[in-house]
Amino acid sequence: MKNQIKGVSYKKMDQSYFESRKLKRHAGVWSLWALGVGAVISGHFSGWNLGLASGGWGGMLIATIIIAIMYIGLTQSVAEMSPALPHTGGAYSFARSALGPWGGFFTGLVENMEFILTPAVIVFFISSYMSGVFETGTESLPYWWLGFYLLFTILNISGVELSFRLTVVVTILALLCLIVFWISSIGHIDFIKNALNIKAGATGKAELLEGGDGRFLPMGFSGVLKALPFAVWLFLAIEQLPLAAEESVDPKRDMPKGLTYGMITLIISALMILWLNASIPLGSFALSQSGEPLLDGFRLLYGDSIAKGLALVAVIGLIASFHTIIFAFGRQIYSLSRAGYFPVSLSITHSKRKTPYIALITGSAIGFGVLMLTRFLSGTEQSEVFIGGALLNMAVFSAMLSYILQSASFLMLRAKRPNLERPYISPLGKAGAYVTILIAMITIYYQLQDVSYRIAVLSAIVYLIIGLIYFGIRGRHRLILSPEEEFAISKREEHP
Repeated sequence: MKNQIKGVSYKKMDQSYFESRKLKRHAGVWSLWALGVGAVISGHFSGWNLGLASGGWGGMLIATIIIAIMYIGLTQSVAEMSPALPHTGGAYSFARSALGPWGGFFTGLVENMEFILTPAVIVFFISSYMSGVFETGTESLPYWWLGFYLLFTILNISGVELSFRLTVVVTILALLCLIVFWISSIGHIDFIKNALNIKAGATGKAELLEGGDGRFLPMGFSGVLKALPFAVWLFLAIEQLPLAAEESVDPKRDMPKGLTYGMITLIISALMILWLNASIPLGSFALSQSGEPLLDGFRLLYGDSIAKGLALVAVIGLIASFHTIIFAFGRQIYSLSRAGYFPVSLSITHSKRKTPYIALITGSAIGFGVLMLTRFLSGTEQSEVFIGGALLNMAVFSAMLSYILQSASFLMLRAKRPNLERPYISPLGKAGAYVTILIAMITIYYQLQDVSYRIAVLSAIVYLIIGLIYFGIRGRHRLILSPEEEFAISKREEHP
């Protein structure tokens, strides 16, 4: 039976439809904390350091503080919305209730792009590390990609208990790896000489300043703004937490705590790694050119003789993020499929383990396909440059769009449904959402100033336009009255 509501068609399914799409509750507050921190932690191992070339150490520090403010505003807004709308849909669910079916689909499509591309990039770097350790050569990279996708997809399918236990373990191991580095660095730091050893050259590009003692902002405040996209990697993907709402034991109580504790952990870690990684003799300039900043720091502290062992240690942070974001795209595809935005077969869960196995397999297959396509388009030798210059930036662009849409959803829900039961109220209120939107828009603008970013953003825009055309022609007539959709079209208000 189909119903027409505001230009979209819904089909009401019987109970058997939802029985075959059940999830299992397991996660407590610390499992949610680990899921959020684990998704982000690879950005503390590598990626952030490239911002040093854009703004110097001072520019990167201020950029990190600005981006941290954006994420605090975002996570507090999400912490309010998630307990009020405790569905697996996360960002799609918020936007569907606030912005209608078009807004819900577009937000879901944007977030889907972020969560598919991010683990594809992460597994590329995991495989590069492993290829170096085992000396297998670049021609073996696709086998590493396939192996890691298979392993962690199977682990995610095996059950929510195992998935969350593994998340906690790898997240704690990654943090311990960082803590060991921080403690080891203390006796070797010289902040003035090493962290401030970047100057602006005649062309405005970063150059080595022998002896250090340079300017705090060698590229001026414009360097701060150019460093913003790189600072994003210190926090990117913590917003995935609400996707675990239907697998949380008590999402109304635990989701805000998981988001808040996660942000506190990540801010401390971000400031520590920025200070100590740049202050050891490696220095900011060398760090800004490094593809493996933490590993290079360990090599400096402990010597090249144990480099392979250190590389395996450094992989832990990448694995933590890879595993947790696979969890995220599985739930994100599942929620959009259950509501009919994606093919409904993708939301079927395993009969015994109650995990969205088809969504997990599909997301992994697409991620692996993207990697193989980039390898084909760029050539074996240039694939790292292509991935670094395109896929990473597409993920950042889609994340910024998602943050704008989620913050707009927060503002709209405050206006449209003021009496909605809100177990948690953001202490930042509307101001936090407005600040998030402003910083996300500035970050996108500075992405567009770089040619490689511009190409990536335009590619992402083309993909999103194709998605919207599909929804307009066909997708909007195939929707299902899932929990997210029923809540969105309900006029019922719950008073605190």
